[in-house]
Amino acid sequence: MSVPGTAGLLLAAGAGRRMGRPKALVDDWLERSVGVLRDGGCTPLTVVLGAAADQARARVPDGVAVVVAEDWASGMGASLAAGLAALAPTDAVAALVHLVDLPDVGPDVVTRVLAEPHGPDTLRRASYDGEAGHPVLLGRDHWDGVRAAASGDRGARDYLRVRDVEQVECGDLAGGLDVDTRVDTHADSRGDTNQEGTSPT
Repeated sequence: MSVPGTAGLLLAAGAGRRMGRPKALVDDWLERSVGVLRDGGCTPLTVVLGAAADQARARVPDGVAVVVAEDWASGMGASLAAGLAALAPTDAVAALVHLVDLPDVGPDVVTRVLAEPHGPDTLRRASYDGEAGHPVLLGRDHWDGVRAAASGDRGARDYLRVRDVEQVECGDLAGGLDVDTRVDTHADSRGDTNQEGTSPT
């Protein structure tokens, strides 16, 4: 069931240079990620595109809003800021931010993150064996601050680092690591998947 006022925000704007193509165009990742947010309980749904936006737009399911981050090449922060700006006119009290390159994260993770009551002041995220990951739940009260702090590939990391963020352990449900190369798509997500850098949010 949908959680009223909880928007699903999928970031899928990157060029995927190590992958060899934009990650929004890899296999069924975009469609699957939208389904994860929808089936996990989010509504409305918004996808942020950038690289190869015209091609990727054709893969977005009906009924899902699309935002193109014109400055997507500057990093994840631009995509996050564009997505939150697009949600501002809605009545959503929170946004659940998810990434397109987490193919082992399913709707059960989203459901667990949303299971406890939340509101405009909520900061909550999935963790995997104690390591912070995605999706990340941002209450509306934090959107302006996150947008102001988002830069490069750091996303909301700096904003969240100095605040009390509730962690929801999901390591029994998924590995939660992002996939950066074709080799990674065949690796075990719990142990062998390569995670480039650290989580942007």
